[in-house]
This record gives sequence, structure tokens and C-alpha cells, in this order.
Amino acid sequence: MRLKSLLFLLAPFLVFAVSNSSAATAEKPNIIFILADDLGYGDLGCFGQTTLATPNLDRMAAEGLKFTRHYAGSTVCAPSRCVLMTGLHTGHCTVRGNGPGQLKDEDVTIAEVMREAGYATGCFGKWGIGSPPPRDDPNRQGFDEFYGYANMYHAHNFYPPFLIRNGQLERLENVTKEEWLIDGREEGGPKEGAGVAKVKKQYAPDLIVEEVLKFIDRHRDGPFFLYHALNVPHANNEGGNDKEQQDGMEVPDYGKFAAKDWPNPEKGFASMIRNIDRDVGRVLDKLKELGIAENTLVIFSSDNGPHQEGKHQMEFFDSNDSLRGMKRDLYEGGVREPTIAWWPGQIESGRTTDHLSGFQDWLPTLAEVAGLPPREGLDGVSMAGLLTGEGGHGKHDFLYWEFLERGGSRAVVTTRWKAVRLNTDKDPNGPVELYDLENDPAEEKNVADQFPEVVEALESHLAASHSEP
Repeated sequence: MRLKSLLFLLAPFLVFAVSNSSAATAEKPNIIFILADDLGYGDLGCFGQTTLATPNLDRMAAEGLKFTRHYAGSTVCAPSRCVLMTGLHTGHCTVRGNGPGQLKDEDVTIAEVMREAGYATGCFGKWGIGSPPPRDDPNRQGFDEFYGYANMYHAHNFYPPFLIRNGQLERLENVTKEEWLIDGREEGGPKEGAGVAKVKKQYAPDLIVEEVLKFIDRHRDGPFFLYHALNVPHANNEGGNDKEQQDGMEVPDYGKFAAKDWPNPEKGFASMIRNIDRDVGRVLDKLKELGIAENTLVIFSSDNGPHQEGKHQMEFFDSNDSLRGMKRDLYEGGVREPTIAWWPGQIESGRTTDHLSGFQDWLPTLAEVAGLPPREGLDGVSMAGLLTGEGGHGKHDFLYWEFLERGGSRAVVTTRWKAVRLNTDKDPNGPVELYDLENDPAEEKNVADQFPEVVEALESHLAASHSEP
């Protein structure tokens, strides 16, 4: 039996023992990380969206800390979530693309770190790290409770025939057209549970947020670490390609958007943004109702930039704001994310920071918040002092990405400069594009020829940041 499997079986007893070993444990803050799926930098009102309203997220930003230079771990979901969970960037982490691969037993996740600190841990929504992960992969990787989609392709279906609870398939009342995907021939396969629903009765994002609220209720005495990993506003790609449906942005209803003279996929996208905002509001209201808001740190972000799938057009709502690029690009629009931290009484209201930060920073940050000593061997640095305004937080000289799909690309960013190298499959040492983000945040002008010394310095970071998986 794998060590992690044994620990999973013993986890409830270990958590009980740790949580009762010291009165100080009860003083540890609860932590909630809400991760949207394919949300653009310009999709929230507090980040410039003017067509779609996000009052709860706007309130969260007004009452907390808004990050304007926070970056996802990658430009697609699996590696980005891997960076978030492990504190290692894509030059060092295990899962570096959406292709085959899984977290290793020796990978240490945020959930395992939080469990070490005496936290109850729960993951609800889209796991999607590696393809295909075992159904119990979230539990193997440190979560006491899991409900949702283990497989990223399964998460494309908003009306799936089943969801996964702690490694076990739990049937729903929905029926997909592709029934062969769940009759055993594809059990555990790369696209298990994906497809298009022909009978739509239970909308998975709604089921998942109910489990989130139940988890908070059960663990109101804390401390708990809750990871709410949304699968919206991602598209059901299969739905967008379906000849009968031609709409991958599925929602139970369009509500006030039904009367709009918009294509159905855009009505669906708008409804998803409305629902994300609604559900964030429900979580914040639950914390206030239970009287634990002031002892709970809530973080909101997205795993990568906006998509153009399921017949949705990114430009319809100007999802990337003025930034260049989108999902699958290493330009700013593909990796810079709308990020908010909220912690009443600890984070001063109305703050904004342009601190250069990334997903790899959350593991060391949350470990410090939980009272653990610094961990070695990470690419991230703690931002705990930045959150509270007390200072003393870590700083990056640069952030690094590699995306080895679609011809391959690598990038580094500093507070001022961005270097992007494309087509690395053909020429790993090919020309570098250089952008001055201080004066050209939209990355419109390649200035590599004007600043050869900057290119040389950033090329050294590109070369030094990659290790073989």
C-alpha cells in the first residue's frame, strides 16, 4: 500500500489527534481558496468589466486586497493547478501540460501542508491535475474530503452522469449522449464522463457549491482549508462541437440575459459570471452568519486567461481587458489573473498591490499563515506579510513559465520586462521577444533589438529555470 494511501485511511484520526493536541490550533485562521476556470483579467467589475456586474467580488475587493500583477501557474488548467498545489513553477513541477501525467507520491501539496498544521482539508469541484488522474487522487494528495470532478475532461460536462466523492463514483440523474463513456470501457480513461447531456436535471456547479457550504458548516470550529475549484466559465467543448446543440456554455437558465440580443453562448457566459459572483457571495455570507469571517482568509483567482471555446468569443465582453493574448498564450492575457484576498480585521480594506506574484507563492504563504516554518526547495515565496500589511514578505526577481504544447513556448517576467520565446520545439534557443510592461502593458511592441543586455539577462533565466521532469 502506498504511504499516501495509508495516510489517507488514517487521516480522520490524525486530524482529530492533531486538532485536539493544542488549544492554539483553534486560533489558526481558516483558509478558503476559490479558483475560477478560464476567467479573464477583465471579467470582473473590480478589474474593469463594464457590461457584466460582479457585486460580491467587487465588495470582496473593496473590503480586501486586490492584486494587479498576480500570475497563474500556467496558461492551461492542469499545470496551473499543479503549480498552485505544489509551490513549484512549470520548469520544476511534475505536471507541465494537459497531456498524460500525474502528481507523484513524493509531491507535497498545500493540502498536505495544511493537514500537517492540523487543518481539516476539503476540495470541491474540478481537480484536473494530470491526465487521467485516479478517482481518489485528491484524497491521495492530502484532502480529507473531495466531491466533484477528478478528471479535467469530465469537468467539461456541466450536467454529468456522475460526480466523484472520495474516490467513488456517485450517480446523478443526468444522462449523456455518449453513454459508452461510463459503461466500463472507459472507466478511469482520459475522457471518462465527458460529453454532452441529453437529459439535464442536476447542474454540477450548483451541487458542488452546496457541498462547499456544508463543509464550512461542519468545520465551523476550524481550522479548515477549503479549496473550491470551479469548472466555470470554462466551456463544455464537446457541447460547442455538437451539431444539435452548438452551445458549450451551459447553464440552468439565462435569467435577465434571456432577453438580450446576444448569441446563446454569450448569454451562457454572462450567466456563469453571474453565478460565480453569486456563489462567492454565498460563501462570504456563510462565514459572517457563522461568526467566523474575521478568522477566515479567502482568496479568489483563476487558473489561466480567457478561452474562446464552446462557441464563446473572448472579445464579446472584452475578457482580457487591454492585455494581449488568451488561454494557451504566455502573453499577459494568458497568465495574468484577477486576484483578491479578503480577511476582515487582518487585511486592510481597499488596498491594491502591484507586487509581482504567482501561484507558486500560495503554498509558502498559507504555510506561514498556518504557523508553519518556511519550507525549502520551493519556487514560491511567502506573501503573508503583504496580506496583513506588516511587511517582511518575499520578493521575486522574475517569474518563469514553460508551455510545451502547440510548438512550445517559454517566458519570464520581471516587474518591468517580459521575455517570450516561441516555437521552442523547433529551436529551443530561438529569438526572444521583449516587452516593456511598464510602458507597454499590452505587449504591442517587441523591443528586443533596443535592449540586448536585458534580453541576455532574461535568456539566462530561461535557461536556468528548466529541469527535466
